[in-house]
Amino acid sequence: MTDTDTAVATAHASGNAATDKFKTARVSCDTSPERAGAIYRDVLSALGEIIHRHEVTYDEYRVVKQWIIDVGEYGEVPLWLDVFVEHEIEDVNYSRNALAGTKGSIEGPYYVANAPELPSTCTMPMTEKDAQATPLVFSGQVTDLAGNGLAGATVELWHADEDGFYSQFAPNLPEWNLRGTIVCDDEGRYEIATIQPAPYQIPHDGPTGWFIESYGGHPWRPAHLHLMVKAPGKEAITTQLYFAGGQWLENDVATATKPELILDPKAGDDGKNYVTYNFALDPEA
Repeated sequence: MTDTDTAVATAHASGNAATDKFKTARVSCDTSPERAGAIYRDVLSALGEIIHRHEVTYDEYRVVKQWIIDVGEYGEVPLWLDVFVEHEIEDVNYSRNALAGTKGSIEGPYYVANAPELPSTCTMPMTEKDAQATPLVFSGQVTDLAGNGLAGATVELWHADEDGFYSQFAPNLPEWNLRGTIVCDDEGRYEIATIQPAPYQIPHDGPTGWFIESYGGHPWRPAHLHLMVKAPGKEAITTQLYFAGGQWLENDVATATKPELILDPKAGDDGKNYVTYNFALDPEA
């Protein structure tokens, strides 16, 4: 991307794109009125406790109300929730389901379903500029908990380019740039040629960024790969993989890193970085 292209990749545009994707998908759940009521009462009770503990003023209340309106108008509701809330939801659900397989992590706001299928040994779609970045060969196997390879497994991979932008959420990128659904071989193996992403800032020129600035925080995420791994009869997992020694690994704005999800690529004689990571899936509940 050129400097001009980068300049128009605003939080407002990115946020609206994420919101539009979410609205198009539409979701529902079978939460009972009793459970919904209990959750709502606890949320409001906790909020009331915070207000009393900190003796929130009317001016502070009006600023929060104004900020909430801005979040909606900028289309940043998915962004803010996925950065600051989703890691708690993911943690609760992993623990509640007593899963023993590979650890999950947040999905984030930039997932797009139905990425094109690629063979078990493949190269991710990328631009000529991406091809100049540090090459990464990412390989491994999808297995059950006993280590048996799983035929029919897929590894859906998506990640930012070296400028920190995701296709379909920033201008002038090919639709499926650095996105693909890799169909593993009969033993669940895959080998993917891609690029090693860099750390990036979440969109921060809008209300999510204003929120971070208000408490002296930072908007950075460590470099990472997003993955959604599936196999017939197994629990699908959504996760992110990070890079050992990477900047912002210890203070990710999204609080999504886990020790079990750290990659440590090794440089090959051909100038490429190589890393192996295996996924173990739980039986379907």
